Amino acid sequence: MKKGGVGVGSASIVLVFAVLCLTVFTLITFIVAGNDRTLVDSEARLVIGFYEADARAEHIVAEILAAGEIPESVNGVEIGTFWDFELDADIVYFSSKVSDQRSLFVRLALQEGSFDILSWRMNDTDEWEFDDRLNVWQGE
Repeated sequence: MKKGGVGVGSASIVLVFAVLCLTVFTLITFIVAGNDRTLVDSEARLVIGFYEADARAEHIVAEILAAGEIPESVNGVEIGTFWDFELDADIVYFSSKVSDQRSLFVRLALQEGSFDILSWRMNDTDEWEFDDRLNVWQGE
C-alpha cells in the first residue's frame, strides 16, 4: 500500500457508512409508509361511513314522504319535528351515524308532499372538553 493514498481500510469505512445510511433511510421510509397507510385507512372508513349514512338518510326521507305523516321514528332513527312560521312548513330533523365521532345531520322543510333540504351535513358528535389544568395568571 502506498503512503498517503486511499487504502482498503478507507474504502471499507466508506462502504459501511453508505450501507448504514441506506439502512436508516429504508427504515424511515418504512415507518412513513406505515403512517400513511393508517391515515388512508381511517379516511377510507370515514368515506364509506359517510356514504352509508347518506343512503340511510335518503331512505328515511323516502319513508317520511311515503308515510303521509311524520313518524316518530324510522328504522330506529328518531325523527324530530317542529313548525316554522317563516317557511310555513313542518321542519323535520334527524341524524344518521357516520362513525363513533361523527354523524350526518339532516334538516328538511316539508310542504304538501314535497321537501326542501335546509341542511345535510356531517358534524362531530363528541363532547369537547377544555383543559383547565394550567394555572394561568388572571391579571390580579
